[in-house]
Amino acid sequence: MRSRIPLKCTKTFFFVFFLAILGLALSAHAQQRTATVLWVVDGDTLKINYMGKEENLRLIGIDTPESKPNQKARKDAKRTGEDLKTITAQGEKAAAFVKTLVKRGQTVRIEFDVQTQNKYGRLLGYVYLPDGRMLKEEIVKGGYANLMTYPPNVKHYERFLKAYREARENRRGL
Repeated sequence: MRSRIPLKCTKTFFFVFFLAILGLALSAHAQQRTATVLWVVDGDTLKINYMGKEENLRLIGIDTPESKPNQKARKDAKRTGEDLKTITAQGEKAAAFVKTLVKRGQTVRIEFDVQTQNKYGRLLGYVYLPDGRMLKEEIVKGGYANLMTYPPNVKHYERFLKAYREARENRRGL
């Protein structure tokens, strides 16, 4: 004799299954944060509208030259042996490269790592362009940034190290 699962159990199973699928979909959606680009501050920082608020977003794990003759530019000049004018010219090139990739008013996806803010209150994140490419990876591949990784924000370190080595081997960028 064939046993039958009662109709009530079948309905309950499908209802619970539906709720589980819905929960997974909502969870995945909640992890995808979006922002609107207001402008490119420099090669490694964007001004964005995030959750209705203007924020500075620092791209995790890279450092581009400064485009203004500030204290960090002076420090970089001293460290590298380059003059201040060369450092700021490189910073302007890095910022110009970023502006070719991301446009004012563009919606981008943000991925956070362990820390969401730095000690200066700037958001820390990975930015994904509308076509799915990661902005930081494109900057590194183009040779416009050095890697600057600070644990615990190391989610994509190997990926960026590969891009950095490729840019150096092919003498791309700065």
